[in-house]
Amino acid sequence: MAEITGLGGVFHIVKDPAATRQWYKEFLGLDGEYGPMLSWATEKGDKPYSLISHFSPDTDYLKPSEAKFMINLRVDDLDAYVEQLKAKGLEILGQVDEGYGKFAWILDCDGVKLEFWQQVEAPEAGG
Repeated sequence: MAEITGLGGVFHIVKDPAATRQWYKEFLGLDGEYGPMLSWATEKGDKPYSLISHFSPDTDYLKPSEAKFMINLRVDDLDAYVEQLKAKGLEILGQVDEGYGKFAWILDCDGVKLEFWQQVEAPEAGG
């Protein structure tokens, strides 16, 4: 039986696609033939996955963005990545360690909230 194997991309309308693409390249180091691209082949974590998560209209989770979506990007070392973003002059909206993962947030040049996530390996049972 055929099945979905992963997230193929996020598509959204922006005011200036070339400027947004340049921002992602300059500040996040993401570029590719069709725009910012990520390769699962470079993922270092065990059992990586992509998530589609739904929220009710009254959520504050995507604030301060006015967009009805947020982009979550996996990182291998959140603390170091946050320092890189700060060095580039980007404002970190918040940072938290939830035990199962570490998170930090910024707004991109179009006001879309970006969530950076470092997956934390679950402790082994009985250990």
